[in-house]
Amino acid sequence: MKICIYYESLTGNTRQIAQAIQEACQTDAIYCGPYVPQKADLYFIGSWTNKGDCADAIQTCLKELKDAKIAYFGTCGFGGSDAYYERLFQRMHSHIDPSCQIIGHFYCPGKMPAAVKERYVSLLQAHPEDKKLQVSLQNFEDVKDRPNAQDLEEAKTWALKMIQEASR
Repeated sequence: MKICIYYESLTGNTRQIAQAIQEACQTDAIYCGPYVPQKADLYFIGSWTNKGDCADAIQTCLKELKDAKIAYFGTCGFGGSDAYYERLFQRMHSHIDPSCQIIGHFYCPGKMPAAVKERYVSLLQAHPEDKKLQVSLQNFEDVKDRPNAQDLEEAKTWALKMIQEASR
């Protein structure tokens, strides 16, 4: 089976997941990197979360692929909630050509740049009563070591399941 892994990574989180998937694919992965049109039997496509959606380059990739089997993966600075991951998946799904088959998706939290924490701290100093900012700052701390080894192992397990599913 020929497998392409397309991804966009802003901070390195999504790249880590893509590399874990590539390890799981072993010799079947013919390409792993930013979108460059290739012919494959299965496409793993991943993105960081850009204001609740996937990166622009991944949107282009999803629109251009036709009659493809797609397994989507993503990382986001906010996470831990299956409901949130499902909303992200639905937004991403809107970019996919209807001729494609989605065989699954995987999300995990990813650390955010230090500038995000600095912005939260600054805003909290100006608005110490803002509960949403307090939650955002706590979330920053909660995901600062993600993706972790467990996330990477879960990505590998998921990738193997997607390969099996695509082979049916």
